[in-house]
Amino acid sequence: MTARPSVRELIAIVLDADSFESWDTSIDISHHPEPYRRELEAAATRSGFDESVLTGRGLMRGRPVAIIANEFRFLGGSIGVAAADRITSAIRRATAEGLPILATTSSGGTRMQEGTPAFLRMVEISRAIMDHRATGLPYLVHLRHPTTGGVFASWGSLGHITVAEPGALIGFLGPKVYELLNDRAFPPGVQVAENLANKGIIDAVVSTEDLAVVVDRALSLLVDPAKPGSLTPRTGDTDPSISTWQSILLTREPARPGVREILRHGGEDTVRLHGTDEGERDSAMLIALTRLDGQPCVVVGQDRRRQTPAAPMGPAALREARRGMRLANELGLPLVSFIDTPGADIAPAAEEKSIAGEIARCLATMATMKVPTVSVLLGQGCGGGALALVPAHRVIAAEHAWLSPLPPEGASAIVYGDTDHAEVMAESQKVGSRELLQSGSVHQVVPETPSAIEDPEGFSTALAAAIGHQLRDLISTRSP
Repeated sequence: MTARPSVRELIAIVLDADSFESWDTSIDISHHPEPYRRELEAAATRSGFDESVLTGRGLMRGRPVAIIANEFRFLGGSIGVAAADRITSAIRRATAEGLPILATTSSGGTRMQEGTPAFLRMVEISRAIMDHRATGLPYLVHLRHPTTGGVFASWGSLGHITVAEPGALIGFLGPKVYELLNDRAFPPGVQVAENLANKGIIDAVVSTEDLAVVVDRALSLLVDPAKPGSLTPRTGDTDPSISTWQSILLTREPARPGVREILRHGGEDTVRLHGTDEGERDSAMLIALTRLDGQPCVVVGQDRRRQTPAAPMGPAALREARRGMRLANELGLPLVSFIDTPGADIAPAAEEKSIAGEIARCLATMATMKVPTVSVLLGQGCGGGALALVPAHRVIAAEHAWLSPLPPEGASAIVYGDTDHAEVMAESQKVGSRELLQSGSVHQVVPETPSAIEDPEGFSTALAAAIGHQLRDLISTRSP
C-alpha cells in the first residue's frame, strides 16, 4: 500500500471486506465539446473511473454507511456538473435511507472546463448536506492531499467531525494559483493539515492506518445504542469536618484530577474534537464525544491544568463549548459539561473579543438545550466563566467543588477592602457543595472518600457513574 492510498485502497481499509456497493450510474458526455470529451475519456482511461467521484454504501464494522470519495487522478478530482449531481444524489439517498455519511476528499475544486454551471452546483451539495444534518444523521469528513477550492469551501468543511491525512495540502486557494495571481509564493506551512488542526479548523490529523479505528469509534458513539451502566457509584455522606475554605484549598491542589482524568478513567470510545472549526482554539476547553458509564454523550469541559494566570480561559474557549452544544443538539446526544475554572480572562483583549457576550450565549444555549443535559461542578467554579456551563437539567457536584461570583479573595476585597477575609466570605456566601445541595442548586453530591488526589481513578469512575445514572433517568423520563 502506498503512503497515500488510492480510493479503492482507502475503501478497503475503512469498510468491511467486499461490502461496498456502488450507487453510480453511467454518465453521458456526448453533449460536451469534442476537445473536452477527449479530456474526459483520457481521464477515465488514466484513473480507471468514469468521473472524479465514487459513491455508494458499505459496512463499517457491520454498520451501514454511505461513502462519497474523490478520485484525484480524474482531472485533479475537480467537480463538474455530473460529479456534483452524483454527490448530491448520494447525500439525498443516504438521508432517505437513514445512513451516516463518510466523505473523503482530494480535489482542486470546481472544474474550470465547465465554469459557472459547475460552480453553482456547490450550493446544491451544501443544501443536501445541511438537510442530512438536520435529520440528526452524522456527516464525517476525511480530507486528503490535496483538498482546495470549492470542495474545501463547501462539502469539505461541513462535517460534524473533520480529520485529515498527515501532511495534506488543504486550503481555499491552491498555492500555485496564488503565486500566479500575486507574483509571490504562498507562505509555507499555512495550508497544511497539521497547521489547520493547531488552529482549530479541523479536529485531528489521522494516519491512513488509524482512519478505520477513528471512524469506528465515532460511529460507535453516533450510531450504536447506549450500553448498560457498569460503574459503581459512591454512596455515603460527605465529611462535615472539612470546612468550605478547606474544600476550596483542596480544589486548587495541582494534583487534583480534572476532566481529562474523568475521560481517561470513566470514559469509553472517546473521540476528541479540537477548536471551534472556525479558526479558533483555546486549550482551556475540552470537547469530546464519549461514553460515560455506557451512555454516549458530548462533553464540554474546562481543563484546569490548561488555565494559568498567563493563559486564562478566553472567549474562544466558550465558543468551543458552544460548538459542542450545537453538536449535541444536532446529533441528538446528551450534553455533559464540566466546570473547573479559577475564572475567565479579564484582559482588554478578552473584552474586545466578547468574553461577556460569550458567557451570555453559553448561558442561553445551555438553558435551552433540546437534549438531556448534566452539569458537573468538578472543582473550582469561579465567576461568569463557571456559570456559563452550569444551566442543565441535572447538576452534580464533587464533594469539595464550589461555585461563587468571584474568588473568595476578590469578594473579600470588595466587602472588607482586603483579601484577609477570604475564608469568612467563602462561608458566608454559601459557595460549597453542601450549601448548594441544600438550596436545590445541585441535585447530587458525590463523596470524595477516599480523596480525589489519593484515588483519582476511583473519583473519576464514581463521577462517571453518577453522570450515567442521571442521564439514564433523564432519557427514561423523556421517552414516550
